[in-house]
Amino acid sequence: MKNDKQVHIVPNSERGGWDVKSAGSGRAIKNHSTKNKAVDHGRQVSKNKKGELVVHKKDGTIQRRDSHGNDDYPPEG
Repeated sequence: MKNDKQVHIVPNSERGGWDVKSAGSGRAIKNHSTKNKAVDHGRQVSKNKKGELVVHKKDGTIQRRDSHGNDDYPPEG
């Protein structure tokens, strides 16, 4: 999947809370006080882009990915 269709949920160490960011963008789309709110918002953005939601842990590693569009490697079956 192209990176421009990825939406990342990342911790914001400066302001606190969690940011919803488009891949490759330096600025957050929105900052949320809780991770759950950020994930909900990011999921809507990802669905609109027909892209991929990438949720990170507090340490920055990837927790999970959810595809909402044309998957390069769809599951078999």
